[in-house]
Amino acid sequence: PNFRDPENPPHWVGMEAWAAAICFNTVEAAKLGLPKPNSWFDLLDPKFKGRIAFSDPAASGTGYFHVSAWIQLFGEEKAWKFMDDLHRNVAVYEPSGTRPCRHAATGEYPVGISYELAGVIEKNRNAPIEILLMKEGGGWDMDTAAILKGTDKLDAAKKLMDFAASRKANELYAKWVTQVAI
Repeated sequence: PNFRDPENPPHWVGMEAWAAAICFNTVEAAKLGLPKPNSWFDLLDPKFKGRIAFSDPAASGTGYFHVSAWIQLFGEEKAWKFMDDLHRNVAVYEPSGTRPCRHAATGEYPVGISYELAGVIEKNRNAPIEILLMKEGGGWDMDTAAILKGTDKLDAAKKLMDFAASRKANELYAKWVTQVAI
């Protein structure tokens, strides 16, 4: 039910979703004596200085998604203070949402602020990482499909939507993402 418009018939349907996560390299963290974070605020510990890769919110949708979520979770004043403090520990801002997790997977930076799907991909490649969801929650995003009003090919659009919302399509989506509608 959370993956569809509540109207009947729905105006849109969700296909897959992903959530904010930290990719945490357990091998490198152990070498450096870094504690496993459970809270976004744990990343403010000076032990993490120069050890965090993050997405540039001006260049990456994932980076923006984190900033937006922190503002919604913490309120504007607390979120901006959090981000100012986090900035002191960030070693690199990447123009990519997946690259921080890839850095964690290789051990270049033991912490990558990313999303859980990027972590699953790296973990499936045998990277020594844990995918951590923070106790405060985090951002999430969903890919959706809809028929645009006035489309010239309504019958074809309906067929595509019927497929996009089907069990068969969800089984295909599940090969690539961890959260699907069915």
